[in-house]
Amino acid sequence: MKTASLNDALQFNRDRITTSVILETSFSKEIRILLAKDQKMKEHKTPFPIGVHVLEGAIDFGVEGEISSLEKGAIIALKGNIPHNLTALKDSVIRLTLSKLDTAKRVENVAETS
Repeated sequence: MKTASLNDALQFNRDRITTSVILETSFSKEIRILLAKDQKMKEHKTPFPIGVHVLEGAIDFGVEGEISSLEKGAIIALKGNIPHNLTALKDSVIRLTLSKLDTAKRVENVAETS
């Protein structure tokens, strides 16, 4: 059994998006993304399906030109190879569920170059 908390050590960085692998299992990686208000993750895509869960705050989630405003508690699933982007409307804590086949480094690279 593995346990972890997405709420521990929440420190927003106003200069850059923060990503952390919180839990890795045999089938997925759970990543926490901290987006300070107005921070953006540029358009990107992953070869695998993902899940995005807004734990705190609110974001605009853009998918192929359509924007959905997601608030605390909202969850969205997205197929692989679909371009998407995120913009924080408030300081936001995001849970990103990745396929085990995907890499956390890819997410970190998107955050660093956004």
